[in-house]
Amino acid sequence: MCLATQQLSRQLLAYEKQNFALGKGDEEVISTLHYFSNVVDKLNVLHTELAKQLADTMVLPIIQFREKDLTEVSTLKDLFGIASNEHDLSMAKYSRLPKKKENEKAKSEVVKEVAAARRKQHLSSLQYYCALNALQYRKRVAMMEPMIGFAHGQINFFKKGAEMFSQSMDSFLSSVTDMVQSIQVELEAEAEKMRVSQQELLSVDESVYTPDFDVSTPEANRNLIQKAGYLNLRNKTGLVTTTWERLYFFTQGGNLMCQPRGAVAGGLIQDLDNCSVMAVDCEDRRYCFQITTPNGKSGIILQAESKKENEEWICAINNISRQIYLTDNPEAVAIKLNQTALQAVTPITSFGKKQESPCPSQNLKSPETENDKVVPKAAVSIPEADQLIAPGTPIQFDIVLPASEFLDQNRVGRRTNPFGESEDETFPEAEDSLLQQMFIVRFLGSMAVKTDNTTEVIYEAMRQVLAARAIHNIFRMTESHLMVTSQTLRLIDPQTQVTRANFELTSVTQFAAHQENKRLVGFVVRMPESTGGESLSTYVFESNAEGEKICYAINLGKEIIEVQKDPEALAQLMLSIPLTSDGKYVLLNDQPDDNDGTSSGNRGTESEA
Repeated sequence: MCLATQQLSRQLLAYEKQNFALGKGDEEVISTLHYFSNVVDKLNVLHTELAKQLADTMVLPIIQFREKDLTEVSTLKDLFGIASNEHDLSMAKYSRLPKKKENEKAKSEVVKEVAAARRKQHLSSLQYYCALNALQYRKRVAMMEPMIGFAHGQINFFKKGAEMFSQSMDSFLSSVTDMVQSIQVELEAEAEKMRVSQQELLSVDESVYTPDFDVSTPEANRNLIQKAGYLNLRNKTGLVTTTWERLYFFTQGGNLMCQPRGAVAGGLIQDLDNCSVMAVDCEDRRYCFQITTPNGKSGIILQAESKKENEEWICAINNISRQIYLTDNPEAVAIKLNQTALQAVTPITSFGKKQESPCPSQNLKSPETENDKVVPKAAVSIPEADQLIAPGTPIQFDIVLPASEFLDQNRVGRRTNPFGESEDETFPEAEDSLLQQMFIVRFLGSMAVKTDNTTEVIYEAMRQVLAARAIHNIFRMTESHLMVTSQTLRLIDPQTQVTRANFELTSVTQFAAHQENKRLVGFVVRMPESTGGESLSTYVFESNAEGEKICYAINLGKEIIEVQKDPEALAQLMLSIPLTSDGKYVLLNDQPDDNDGTSSGNRGTESEA
């Protein structure tokens, strides 16, 4: 018994080193066990046979705690794991439902299976969590009751022990007994509270367990700066084969994190700063979206559970990519950015309708005099929005012209290429151009404008296009290659190399990059109409590179057009631009883009270029 009490004293002191996941109220237990350790050390020499009393008052409660309480928690944990696995299997079936020509009977059965699995998982999780909460109280009692019995046995069996500790030990044991009773009262109150909570949670409508139950009127929150939830991650397992894995994703600052089941912490999946996100069609699955890196490389493809979740993930990633989370009040900034639409705008997807819409053209300038006219910024007042763009002007969200339609218009009397590829001689100026610069861009929208006297018309068009996309849930963008030459601006399909649109550089009267979002760029084009007049249209793009570099390239091309009239000025300009190995003039990647005025169409004199 002497050796046993010595070991017991060391174990009591080591209790505070045990790693409990939930340690609520352990401070009082630790201090009390320290006091008991001192008592055991003093009673070390006084122990005799206490086998029977120790077996009844000390060993039995510990065995009951181990065999009953801990076994119950372990069993509930296994049941929760089984329910979770069944839910994952049912969700996998639901995720594989096709988007078109669905079998309504099969879909109904799968939906019912998902709802039943969710309810079963919900019930098992509630039971498991309640048992864990109760265990935090029972483990404290399980350590206290054996020690009370042990101490009482020492005092009752040994008169010398009673004389040694007298009333001080009695008062201590009394206080510990009161503490245990108070813990029991707290346990009963907590158990009743959890029982009421379970009834309230389980009394909700069965529709909340149905996936995408709010598909008719999803109220997506567009101001989120952080998001968490389960998504399906697309993984390529071969050249043409893919698998989908359901994982838990959450955002942390500017990072997208993923935490597999059973992992202690999440791992980095994607850096969201300056990235782009759009909804995509992928393998006939619904609610898919793709995250693209700032350098234009395709990132990961994820599938959300519902339309609402899909829109909220896209909006949250868009807000994070703007680095709103670094501001002092990110929630207010997100709300402000998403409330930029002050007037109703109606999207259209037909190029023909856009050409038929009324387009006022007051105060138009000739393209020949535009390049020579420099207006000081201090002398120009910012016009009102309705002076730049007519209220209610329709916006076109698809690419300017389909590839086949554009080629047909530019090949009068020629047969159509069955492969949809543009011929080399369609744009012969590309080979003879002194300037060729390629940029990866995504078309955001275009609309008719009233004037091209100021770059403010481009900023206003950017605001209305982005606001219209947010209002009408338009997340898809067409990616193209923007080829800037000394004669034209060409939009080229990156896969087929078909030219989607072509603008003469002399018809571009204004161009500018966004003042805050440097990746946004736009330009105003003056086009002749069939009636004999002219129309003005603004085209807005998102670029992987800085918009200033695109503006610099356009400005350089216009300067080349001007100096081509003077051979000496042309030679001087060409000497200031480096050559490639094949003799082409290209731009440097480190051109100045902040203090040289490249964001507008009025760059400066020829010597500055």
